[in-house]
Amino acid sequence: MNRLAHETSPYLLQHADNPVDWWPWSAEAFEAARKTGRPVLLSVGYSSCHWCHVMAHESFEDQATADYLNEHFVSIKVDREERPDVDAVYMEAVQAATGQGGWPMTVFLTHDAEPFYFGTYFPPEPRHGSPSFRQVLEGVRHAWDERRDEVGEVAGKIVRDLAEREISHQGAEAPGEQELAQALLGLTREYDAQRGGFAGAPKFPPSMVLEFLLRHHARTGAEGALQMARDTCERMARGGIYDQLGGGFARYSVDRDWVVPHFEKMLYDNALLCRVYAHLWRATGSGLARRVALETADFMVRELRTGEGGFASALDADSDDGTGRHVEGAYYVWTPEQLRETLDGDAGLAAQYFGVTEEGTFEHGRSVLQLPQLEEVFDAQRVASVKERLLAARAERPAPGRDDKIVAAWNGLAIAALAETGAYFDRPDLVEAAVGAADLLVRVHLDEQARLARTSRDGRVGPNAGVLEDYADVAEGFLALASVTGEGVWLDFAGLLVDHVLARFTDPGSGALYDTAADAEQLIRRPQDPTDNATPSGWTAAAGALLSYAAHTGSEPHRAAAERALGVVRTLGPRVPRFIGWGLAVAEALLDGPREVAVVGPSLADEKTAVLHRTALLGTVPGAVVAAGTAGSDEFPLLADRPLVGGEPAAYICRNFTCEAPTTDPERLGAALNTR
Repeated sequence: MNRLAHETSPYLLQHADNPVDWWPWSAEAFEAARKTGRPVLLSVGYSSCHWCHVMAHESFEDQATADYLNEHFVSIKVDREERPDVDAVYMEAVQAATGQGGWPMTVFLTHDAEPFYFGTYFPPEPRHGSPSFRQVLEGVRHAWDERRDEVGEVAGKIVRDLAEREISHQGAEAPGEQELAQALLGLTREYDAQRGGFAGAPKFPPSMVLEFLLRHHARTGAEGALQMARDTCERMARGGIYDQLGGGFARYSVDRDWVVPHFEKMLYDNALLCRVYAHLWRATGSGLARRVALETADFMVRELRTGEGGFASALDADSDDGTGRHVEGAYYVWTPEQLRETLDGDAGLAAQYFGVTEEGTFEHGRSVLQLPQLEEVFDAQRVASVKERLLAARAERPAPGRDDKIVAAWNGLAIAALAETGAYFDRPDLVEAAVGAADLLVRVHLDEQARLARTSRDGRVGPNAGVLEDYADVAEGFLALASVTGEGVWLDFAGLLVDHVLARFTDPGSGALYDTAADAEQLIRRPQDPTDNATPSGWTAAAGALLSYAAHTGSEPHRAAAERALGVVRTLGPRVPRFIGWGLAVAEALLDGPREVAVVGPSLADEKTAVLHRTALLGTVPGAVVAAGTAGSDEFPLLADRPLVGGEPAAYICRNFTCEAPTTDPERLGAALNTR
């Protein structure tokens, strides 16, 4: 019997009609394996994963394969986005054993959830040196039946090896000037000066590293850091990884030149990059950065916002190409003939402007739209008309599927991005969208003890507990929202979350952080990873939230915890800066203070107060926190004992227990908070 029909995960629901007798991850599944004497097949994926769909169609929808699985295995299906802890533990094992990883992840387990054989995608027949999935199943079954003791020994050794990989963190101090300078030097060595970004193909948007580069420039004036950030952002925005018609970024580029993306569009990428481009505009005034930040924000609100006010996780890479076949990128790519059908006389202009060729830049003569560097000057009105007509024609195509589950962490990232982008560009609708998502998280994801649930769907909370990144990123979103709206309740909610980080996710001895709470379900290993992946690591995101909360409140325990957590950045920053970018960005804030800015006035609606408030938000100094409200208000701790100056709205700047003279002049405030 397939047991996935009542799950909240769209990915699991995609498999609810498979002939495989799937179980969700549960103690009952392992008990069933123990009672029947069968090994466990663990299959991990996510809804917008192209090769997950391929393997599902080839193997899990195949009756003969399903019959074999149902007779000889207990099969468990996991959505890695719902259970990042399960995914992390077994992916670490896969990578340790094979040197690589990816999704779909295929792992065979004992009754005690110990892994003994690994892989990713397996084809339905032998291919390119890889065995077929059926051959793998038969081999595992034979080993399980005939060499059970040997299988147990292998599984036990793997678990012991994983236990020995725990991070040593004792006594490390937060990084200083020297370590951050070494990190910048390391990034410079890996930088692709010709194309932007770092390393070769596939090339991922380095969102967290870009935040570090912008903060490092703001603190030190290092032009090289700003140049790397600015050039990378321009190359990505001109490439096919960016949706030139509808805004928003795809997951990554399969080539070094940002031309051909892997077409899935993830909430977390777009939230992080929206914020990066908004911060780049803040630092440079770049018109391109402004356009991309706003287009990406509008994409998130238009295409990812759900009826409950939160933001869906992703759009699929695949969609119907018009013939009934699901093809990667079908929604986004164009041929010259399609341009002629849509644009008539403007087809030539569009082909030149967007780099559409007869040969194609993708597959089968189709091209991904990009903005090549051209010397020609194009008529802006004609280009705008072309984009409008192409977007309308594209809207008639079958749209990619949407994974509409709400992931707490990623919504936290979106809240921060939309709140700040709305404030910078006078877009109150974006701030309102951020508030709507925050309201949903409070209503649906937070329980009476302020414990977070990882996911929800259609307003129904999911069964899985929040992990460290959920607490950290939601706190980050709430802190940004507090600064933008002047509503202290968001600071209060952030405080509840970071207190959980201290009580349930932090090692009291070393200050190290774990990805799961001390009272969470115990897996074969308690996952712990300070390095960034597609999103900031929970460890360093928590350090950032703790530091900002401490700056708002003056709480020494929260600041001390942030400093201890950043000790790992001192170790890893100079060695692997590309993989700990958010930790480096937080370290920049720590070195700068961070600054604490209080803006007081008769009301936030008062024109002079609003100008000071926006000026404070536009400060580029790393990690500054802003509290705005009426004089004498208890909305924020930073507003205490901050009177008007001569009856006029005023701003106060403090750091490291030292305050500057208050100012009523926006220009003086801006000069104190900016390097530009």
